[in-house]
Amino acid sequence: MDKTAEIPNMVEVYTSQGHMRANAARLKLEAAGIPAILSYESAGLVFGLTVDGIGEVRVLVPQERGGEALDILAEERPEPEEPRE
Repeated sequence: MDKTAEIPNMVEVYTSQGHMRANAARLKLEAAGIPAILSYESAGLVFGLTVDGIGEVRVLVPQERGGEALDILAEERPEPEEPRE
């Protein structure tokens, strides 16, 4: 069953296997002022599984902010500058 359907007016903008990357994406969106939530099956969190969709974590945002969220998540971080000698 699609869990996104249970949360009206929310769209999926990112999916990962496991919480670490999904939570990083959520935090990046929230830092930009976009509210975001994580959607996942509890079995993946409890058992630490990341097999065949179990452990999949989806980041959801309000539908009207979906395009903006995708743009933010697509931004690459700048490369760190080399230390000067």
